[in-house]
Amino acid sequence: MTPSLLMAVLASGFIYGITPGPGVLAVFGIGAAHGRRAGAGFLCGHLLGDVIWCSTALVAIVGAREVGSTAFDVLGVLSGLYLFWLGWRAVRVRRQSAQAPQGPARQPFWHGILFGLTNPKAYPVAVATFTALLSSRAELLTWSMLPWLIFLSFVGGLVAYAILIGIVGAQRVRTLYQRHELAITRLCGVMFIGFAINALAHALPGLVANKA
Repeated sequence: MTPSLLMAVLASGFIYGITPGPGVLAVFGIGAAHGRRAGAGFLCGHLLGDVIWCSTALVAIVGAREVGSTAFDVLGVLSGLYLFWLGWRAVRVRRQSAQAPQGPARQPFWHGILFGLTNPKAYPVAVATFTALLSSRAELLTWSMLPWLIFLSFVGGLVAYAILIGIVGAQRVRTLYQRHELAITRLCGVMFIGFAINALAHALPGLVANKA
C-alpha cells in the first residue's frame, strides 16, 4: 500500500465521519441537551454502523475494481452524480428546512447503534465518498488489502469522532456551530460537489475509452 493510498483511505474515513449529516446533527442535539458524555456515548454506538457501512462500501469498490475497470468507472460515475446531487441540495438548503435535532435522555449508546445501522443515506454516501477519493488510485485496490482499508477508514472515522466529542463539550464552539450551521452545511455542499467533479473526471475518460 502506497503512502498516497493510505492517506486517501484515512481521509475518506475522516471526511465521512465529520461531514455534517443526520449523525453529526444528532450528536450536537444530544450534547446540547445532555452534555459531552451522552454525546460520546451516542458516537461510540454510531461508530458500529459506520464500520459496517464503510466496510460494505469498500467491498463493493474493490469488487467493482476486480471485476473490471468498466464496472469501477460506472460506479465512479454513479457516485459522482450522487455526490453532486447531495452537494447541490446542501448548497441550496434553507434555514426553514433544518430541523433541530433532539437527543434521547436515556441510553445514548444504544440509540447511536440503532441510528447508525438504520440511516438510509449511510451506505450510498460511504460508497460515493470512498469512490471519489480512491478513484485516482483504483489500480492499486485488491482483495488482499481489504482488511487494511477497513482498518484505516475506521481510524479516520475515529479521529473525526474524537474531534466531534471535543467540540460538542465546548459551549462556545457548539454555539458557534449552531449559529453558522447553514453556512457550514453549504460549505460542505461545495466540498461534495468538488468530490463529485473529481470522481467524474477519473471515471468518464475510462468509459469513453472503453466504448471507443
